[in-house]
Amino acid sequence: MRRNLQDGQRLRPIDLARGYGLSTQAVRNYEAAGILPEAERTPHGYRTYTPLHAKALNAFLALVTGHGHQTATSIMQAVNRDATEDALRLIDESHAQLLDDRRTLQAVKAALRDLEPVPSERGDTFVGPLSRRLGIRPATLRKWERAGLVQPRRDPQTGYRVYTAADVRDALLAHQLRRGGYLLEQIAPLIVQVRRAGGVAPLESMLRDWRARLSARSRAMLTGAAALDAYLACRPEAAGGRPGAGAIASPVVRPSSG
Repeated sequence: MRRNLQDGQRLRPIDLARGYGLSTQAVRNYEAAGILPEAERTPHGYRTYTPLHAKALNAFLALVTGHGHQTATSIMQAVNRDATEDALRLIDESHAQLLDDRRTLQAVKAALRDLEPVPSERGDTFVGPLSRRLGIRPATLRKWERAGLVQPRRDPQTGYRVYTAADVRDALLAHQLRRGGYLLEQIAPLIVQVRRAGGVAPLESMLRDWRARLSARSRAMLTGAAALDAYLACRPEAAGGRPGAGAIASPVVRPSSG
């Protein structure tokens, strides 16, 4: 049965680590990275943590699921250097990216819904204009070509790659799916099937999975926000600058005996 950590209780690194299934080295690394507040030291130099550190660790691990490790780290670093506005801005940017990803999903669905055979004699373009349209490097288009995502022909006189309207459509579709987090080896066979079938059935399950992952990420952001809010409420700044004031019991960590 888990035991609560009361205000003022001191924890060894192993006490904090065990409550989250981590190693003591991981806890020390999080402290060194600024994810956790700096620990106090005993007269012999040993680290001691408090329920406030448990709240910080809980917040970070919850934020990672929704925002990713890098953004979660930056959020916690900002909070711990008393730059809460910077932390909130990072959270806002992450939410904006999620909204953009949802719009991308809708754009993919719309593109597939309207997918029709395109006459090869119109819409020809070259690697430079197409890469600028997509906002990617020409080298990325060449990489996609090697992976089978696009199949431009070569101009017989200049040797330049020539992208037909159908190639542009495939490149746009590949770009949108890459933004959805899919790998080249996952996208290539689907584009081949779309070319052959002239339809979107092969992508329906992928779109459902993409939508489910966005929803899971959104829920994870809510969980992370609650955990971060609990940590912010316990920080000394939230209690008029009284160190340790506001630190409440943590339901997660189980201190070891001794």
